[in-house]
Amino acid sequence: MTPLPTVDDVRAAAERLRGHAHRTPVLTSRRVDEALLTSVFFKCENFQRMGAFKFRGAFNALSRLDDGARRRGVVAYSSGNHAQAIALSARILGVPATIVMPHDAPASKVAATLGYGAEVVRYDRVTEDREAIGAGIAAERGLTLVPPYDHPDVIAGQGTAALELFTDVGELDALFVCLGGGGLLAGSALAARALSPGCRLYGVEPEAGDDGRRSFRSGAIVHIPTPDTIADGAQTQHLGELTFPIIRRDVTDVLTVSDAELVDAMRVFASTLKIVVEPTGCLAFAAARRLAPTLRGQRIGVIVSGGNVDLDRYAALLTS
Repeated sequence: MTPLPTVDDVRAAAERLRGHAHRTPVLTSRRVDEALLTSVFFKCENFQRMGAFKFRGAFNALSRLDDGARRRGVVAYSSGNHAQAIALSARILGVPATIVMPHDAPASKVAATLGYGAEVVRYDRVTEDREAIGAGIAAERGLTLVPPYDHPDVIAGQGTAALELFTDVGELDALFVCLGGGGLLAGSALAARALSPGCRLYGVEPEAGDDGRRSFRSGAIVHIPTPDTIADGAQTQHLGELTFPIIRRDVTDVLTVSDAELVDAMRVFASTLKIVVEPTGCLAFAAARRLAPTLRGQRIGVIVSGGNVDLDRYAALLTS
């Protein structure tokens, strides 16, 4: 069995990422603090390279490949952000990349993945199994499969966002993190337990895709059909064999929010912080807003996971 990553792996990932990943800003808003009666620190991964935290895990994983694996190339599957992250990291490191993407992936994410030089293989997320497709391509071509979340180097890389947040602002009372397959949440948990051991940690997923909450509370990984939600980055069907035990061990609770709450959070980001955030990137803040009455006077961290959204869709959601 693959050993679970530790905070030492997160720190090592931070060194590999130095000079390659952006140290993203931490934003605050007086209006948000007054509305929620808390001090909120937004770790803005929408300003990360390729527009999301996923670059951290992808680059860390690819940078650890040996020369032979780099020459042969990698394959990944993703609805968009991991796809772009692998494609960009592969271009930087000179590694051929093939990405399995669903037919309904946002057009901007597909275009960016192709623009970074990756080959894109399309599939139907409702009727086909992306993991099986990725594994088949890896076996047929001799490529290294880099999954979007269930990989120790990916988890460690994602954890560097929270590592930076705690380094920049100090200990927090609570940290809210979006939850799809669990890479960002698991990595954040490793950083939180080391740098802010008293911090409560919440994973947040869409109501339609509550496999994480059900898994967390039952003690076993729950599989669900592809959820119908505007949070396309959280349309995963289950947690990972590596992410789940870390989440189960270190996370306080897993929460869900509605698509309507995501749109409301998008409006706050646009009107108050003046930043573009994709629906998945709003999961953490939407939950913090809902729990605001229980958080008064506390220091709260929110990881804004990404900002990759088609502008037509973005405008339609904000005006709906």
